[in-house]
Amino acid sequence: MRVFLETVNEFVWSDWLVYLCLAAGVYFSLRSRFVQVRHVPEMIRLLTHGKKSDAGVSSFQALAMSLSGRVGTGNIAGVATAIAFGGPGAMFWMWAVAFLGASTSFIECTLGQIYKTRDPLTGEYRGGPAYYLSRAMAHTRRATLFKVYAAVFAAVTVLACGLLMPGVQSNSMAVAMSNAWDVPKWTVAVGMVIVLAFVIIGGVKRIAGFASVVVPFMAVAYILVSLVIVFANAGQIPGVIAQVVSSAFGLDSTFGAIVGLAVMWGVKRGIYSNEAGQGTGPHAAAAAEVSHPAKQGLVQAFAVYIDTLFICSTTGFLILSTGAYRVFSGGSADGEVIADGGVLAASAEVGPLYAQSGFDTLFPGVGASFIAVSLAFFCLTTIIAYYYMAETNLRFVLGRTSTLRLPVLRTSVGRLTTMALQVLILVAVVIGAVTTADEAWTAGDIGVGLMAWLNIIGILILQRPALKALDDYERQKKLGLDPVFDPVPLGIVGATFWTSRAPEDELVAARGQV
Repeated sequence: MRVFLETVNEFVWSDWLVYLCLAAGVYFSLRSRFVQVRHVPEMIRLLTHGKKSDAGVSSFQALAMSLSGRVGTGNIAGVATAIAFGGPGAMFWMWAVAFLGASTSFIECTLGQIYKTRDPLTGEYRGGPAYYLSRAMAHTRRATLFKVYAAVFAAVTVLACGLLMPGVQSNSMAVAMSNAWDVPKWTVAVGMVIVLAFVIIGGVKRIAGFASVVVPFMAVAYILVSLVIVFANAGQIPGVIAQVVSSAFGLDSTFGAIVGLAVMWGVKRGIYSNEAGQGTGPHAAAAAEVSHPAKQGLVQAFAVYIDTLFICSTTGFLILSTGAYRVFSGGSADGEVIADGGVLAASAEVGPLYAQSGFDTLFPGVGASFIAVSLAFFCLTTIIAYYYMAETNLRFVLGRTSTLRLPVLRTSVGRLTTMALQVLILVAVVIGAVTTADEAWTAGDIGVGLMAWLNIIGILILQRPALKALDDYERQKKLGLDPVFDPVPLGIVGATFWTSRAPEDELVAARGQV
């Protein structure tokens, strides 16, 4: 199984996917006139605006749902493995993919809002790549092709979020707790299943409520405690930054030979962590109750900064400033040791242990427990977010058939398949917790890569509605208005939610301003 997974992973994560992710980020940055720089103050302002409704959640809750998917083991174990296999330069490429990816995230999340719809079973907002891939081109001769493409993405997302990716989170959590408290992995798995079952059965509102409470707490606590360690090693920071930059471009005498691995691992782990372009962010973005799609697009772009520039950077500086890592050439644990900064081997199995070792340099004996608790929050919320995305795409695949009743079972098709998905993801969590870390990470990388390939190609084709929405938002802001979205005068077709939900006086006013 391991050989098969590695073969598939090498095919999915070829150099072409790395180039595609970086090129898409550069292109969207230029097309949006660097929206990720120009609108940072607006991003922060919008975090506190927006109210939830019976069908949708608030902007902040949608951000929290998105961050619950972004902020996970990738922020700790992912950063550690990127540095282990790619050298300190991998951190630079994680920053690069975050900066460029913020524009990509704006495009995909704005599209998610434009083409969202109501769940015929629950009435809640649903959206994501499958929805905008099928709706944006529904009026063209290529409608059938894009419907098939959307169905493929939905099926891949159900597979990735329901089976392949949860195991990475549960494995890192199990490894961390086993190291901290000598708890058997199967015990951790049982505990996760109990907590997850309670939350995911409650639906999107319970998921959003859970995420809006847990995510801010866990992120702030982790950053603050980590910064204490970093500041205690403040004298090392200038040298760390210099080493990160120099090794990113092959200028460092020690790490210059693995510059290609620095790019590969930095981009791979950067996308795994911040999810820009992967197509996961639009699911949460679509659930928000906002008056204009660009609002949530800006909020979700800021989520990329929170994830990588804040949390991942904190982990990276913690590991590098304390020397709690080793780097191997060849990208595998069997490679030649070319730099020894600590006492740990470079393998996915010890990913969480890098951060634990770093904490122990200042708080001996505390690091293992703190990282274990942090990962417990990080991983649980991420798995919950994965479930929400898988469920959303399952709803897309089923369409109106989700409301069909099954008299014999006294339930609907939607309810029955939802229960099956819940069982599937709980089983995936158990399997991931007890399997090897290398297998769990490889399976997770395959899921991320497949979604990224499909989504980035899709948004490169469908970008225009998002860019039109950005121009419309900026125009209304210049007029001193609170932007209200009307797709009709913008020539955006297929955004049926927006043409049917806005009060007539709002639509008339918006159209009169164009």
